[in-house]
Amino acid sequence: MTTALLEVTDLRVAYGKIEAVKGISFTVEDGSVTTLIGTNGAGKTTTLRTLSGLLKPTAGTVTFDGRPLAAIPAHKIVSLGLAHSPEGRHIFPRMTIEENLLLGAFLRRDTPGITEDIERAYTLFPILGERRKQAAGTLSGGEQQMLAMGRALMSRPKLLMLDEPSMGLSPIMMQKIMATIVDLKAAGTTILLVEQNAQAALSLSDRGYVMQTGAIVLTGTGQELLRDESVRKSYLGED
Repeated sequence: MTTALLEVTDLRVAYGKIEAVKGISFTVEDGSVTTLIGTNGAGKTTTLRTLSGLLKPTAGTVTFDGRPLAAIPAHKIVSLGLAHSPEGRHIFPRMTIEENLLLGAFLRRDTPGITEDIERAYTLFPILGERRKQAAGTLSGGEQQMLAMGRALMSRPKLLMLDEPSMGLSPIMMQKIMATIVDLKAAGTTILLVEQNAQAALSLSDRGYVMQTGAIVLTGTGQELLRDESVRKSYLGED
């Protein structure tokens, strides 16, 4: 029987007087890939930023691995095992690939384990290993996305949150990123995915949630949502 690694209940988040997330509830089961889909402005990125402690909710609860996160600062949330690879990647362009990866382990002190995880990142993304001393800003968009994911993995997360990992990528690079998500799940990492490519995301998801203007309006397994007529019209480009 699977258990909920993350439980979000009646979460509300506001920017001033504008409520961006309007009382949403969802769970992420341990060992699963769970996807949030929706149009721009639906509240998906705001949700992830709140879960990682970058924004404070106005109401609701977030429980991660049995522990409420309300009073825990962002850096300590990372140490609990929840990592966030943000939209836009946010790598450090003048630092090398390896230096960027090391930043992902800034809370750790186990040098042998850090070295092991850097090599794991290079195994997942061989192009990073080949260019480990190269400035990160010289990488292509897809390579920078690989680096952002690799950096997030350096904290050894129980749950990895990925915000729009395929944004701006070529179809081939997008396929590589999606294949990596499948590999990470197989290796035991739980994933919460926000993704503009609904077809690709739902195809590999155990469960999906559809967000509209700050609310969850539909939920189901990935395959159920792919078959849903409203999802097909709104997010898969079908008439």
